[in-house]
Amino acid sequence: MSLDRISAEDALARLGQFSTVIDARSEGEYAEDHLPGAVNWPSLHDDERKIVGTRYKQISQFEAKKLGAALVAKNIAEHIQREVLDKPREWQPLVYCWRGGKRSGSLALILDQIGFKVTLVDGGYKAFRAALVADLPQLAAQHHYRVVCGPTGSGKTRLLQALAAQGAQVLDLEALANHRSSVLGLIPGVAQPSQKAYDSRIWTALSSFDAARPVYIESESKKVGNVAVPEGLITAMRTSPCLQLDLPERERVALLLEDYDFFVRDIEFFCDRLGALTEARGKATVLDWQARARSGDVASVVLELLLNHYDPGYLQSMKRNFTQYESAQSLSPRDHSVQAMTELAGSMLAKA
Repeated sequence: MSLDRISAEDALARLGQFSTVIDARSEGEYAEDHLPGAVNWPSLHDDERKIVGTRYKQISQFEAKKLGAALVAKNIAEHIQREVLDKPREWQPLVYCWRGGKRSGSLALILDQIGFKVTLVDGGYKAFRAALVADLPQLAAQHHYRVVCGPTGSGKTRLLQALAAQGAQVLDLEALANHRSSVLGLIPGVAQPSQKAYDSRIWTALSSFDAARPVYIESESKKVGNVAVPEGLITAMRTSPCLQLDLPERERVALLLEDYDFFVRDIEFFCDRLGALTEARGKATVLDWQARARSGDVASVVLELLLNHYDPGYLQSMKRNFTQYESAQSLSPRDHSVQAMTELAGSMLAKA
């Protein structure tokens, strides 16, 4: 009745115009990545896809289609019973699957026959992904950035959080990656997103920003754990003005012991992560760090990590990669506390 099709590029531009964005793929496909804000109504669940696929390979396409149709009909009926019965006539969903095929088409057709105005994404998620990757470089380039620099433990994340809390535009690449960068940046019990999902998170954040206002961002390397910052964003960051955050060594150690308190609570986990530095720092050094950590002297290990491992590499990387680092504006909070970062953020924004 009102079944429309739009390109993936139009879908990106019009996401906010739809009542609901529906991903008709399986749970596993959805978990890897999905359109921003999409909900998951699987036409086939993960296990069902495997069963249908096996029947296709072992018996025939016809037998696989019969089973698939039965499963899809059952699942769509459940979605309608659970999600659609309370929807008004004005509800307008956007529906997609992997390539804009039968899974989304079946759901869209039934919703259309009910009387809703339904829109399908031509080419499905695959086309959306290609459109997003193509759009990211120009989207990143249209913003202007203030790059918060500073060695490990200087409070960059705390400052970004304080800036965001006071209304500044902040792109927190580590938060989006569920990782604090570096070998010791793994957050226990928290999985990183896929590269596709990371790109989508960054695209969504950049799309929400006002290009007339600055975006505050940390001086990240190309990799944040297992995911990579999109090349277009890296290029824009590395030519942007820098803000150098400085704290005394004792304050940096204190900050790290607070923010990485899970290492203090689980010394064996800390020692395991230190083991990853054996090739870079040598077996004897790492064994010494591990022994001291187990004896309770975590603070001295953290200080040595800063002075002998992180700081030299960070300074070299900044000078090599960030063109405006040498002329960075200096920022000196009174200490490492959240309150001090809040005060600094307020001062920065008052002068902006």
